[in-house]
Amino acid sequence: MKITALKVWPVTMKLREPYRISYGAYETATNVLLKITTNKGIIGFGCAAPDFQVTGETPAGIMKIFSDTMAQHLQNANPLRYAAILEKFKPLLPGHPSAVAMVDMALHDILGKKTGLPLYQLLGGFRTRIKTSITIGIMPLEEAVEKAVSLVSQGFQALKLKGGHNVEEDIERVKKIRETVGRKIALRFDANQGYSESDIHRFVDNTTDTDIELIEQPTRWDDFKLLGRITRNIPVPVMADESLKGLRDAFRMAKKGLVDMVNIKLMKVGGINEAFKINAVARAAGFNVMVGCMDETALSIAAGLHFALARPNVLYADLDGHMDLIGDPTAGVVILKNGVLYPNGKPGLGFDLHIGP
Repeated sequence: MKITALKVWPVTMKLREPYRISYGAYETATNVLLKITTNKGIIGFGCAAPDFQVTGETPAGIMKIFSDTMAQHLQNANPLRYAAILEKFKPLLPGHPSAVAMVDMALHDILGKKTGLPLYQLLGGFRTRIKTSITIGIMPLEEAVEKAVSLVSQGFQALKLKGGHNVEEDIERVKKIRETVGRKIALRFDANQGYSESDIHRFVDNTTDTDIELIEQPTRWDDFKLLGRITRNIPVPVMADESLKGLRDAFRMAKKGLVDMVNIKLMKVGGINEAFKINAVARAAGFNVMVGCMDETALSIAAGLHFALARPNVLYADLDGHMDLIGDPTAGVVILKNGVLYPNGKPGLGFDLHIGP
C-alpha cells in the first residue's frame, strides 16, 4: 500500500456558546483537516486543532508546514509503517504537535480501516465507552449555576468548572454549583495556570466541603517546582495539563512525583503514538490519566476516545470540544448518551469515506 494523494484544508466553526477561561475568550475554532488517499482505495482522515496559547501553532502555520515539509515524507510512503513515518517528522517539526497529531490520526485511521476494526479494538479494546465531563467556562454566578442545571438535566454526570481569574468568585461558583446539583455529580476544577500559590491554598481551604474530584493546572506551566510543592501540600489530587507537552515532561513529573494525575491531549503531545508512550510513563509512576481536548471536530475527539478506550489507566475523559461547534463536517463520528461517549462502531476512527473535499 502507498499514499497517492494528500489534501489539507481549514475549517472555521462558530461556537454555539462563546466561553472564557483564565487567559482568553473564544467565539470560533479553526481546525485543519487532512485527507490521505491510498492506491488501495482506503482513505484516512486526520485533524489538527491548533491553539496558539497551548501548542504555539496557527492554522496558517500548519498549512504551510504541511506543504513545505510533511507532504514530501508522506507521498508514496506506506501508511501502515506509521511509526517510521512519524519518527522522521520528529526532528523536522519541533513546536508543531497538532500538525503531527493530524498525520498520526490519519495513519491510524487507515490502519483500522485496513483491518476492518474500530481503532480502539485494534489498540487494545479495554473498554467500550467512557464518561466525559463537560466544561462550564468563566461566567457570572447565576449563569454558571443555570448552565450546570441544564447540563445535568441532559444527563451529564461530571462538570468541569473553569476558573483562575478571580479566586473569590471561583470559590463562590464552586460552592453554589455543588449546592445546586447535589453530591452525585462529579465536579472538576481547572485554573488554567491562573493561580498563585496563595490563591490555590485559599481555594482549597474554602472548598473542602464541595468534594472537588481534582484540580487541573493551578499554576504556570513552566513552574514545575511550584507545581510539585502544591501537589504535596493540598489534599485534592492535582493534574498537569499545560505542563505536559511531551514525553520528557511526563518523565520529569514521574521521576519527581510532581503531580497526582496527567491530562493527555493528542494535540499537545503529537497524536496517539506519542500518547501511548506518555501513558506508559504515567502508569509506571502510578498516575491516573485523563484524555482531554481543545475545541476540536468530532473526528479529532474520536481519536482521543479510541485512545482512552484502549488503555486501562485512562480513567477520566474530558472530550467535549466538539459539542458546541456549528457546522462540524465530521459530526456523528462519536455518539453521546447521558454524558457517556461511544465510538460509532465503524472501522478506523469511524469517519465515512465520502466526507471531505
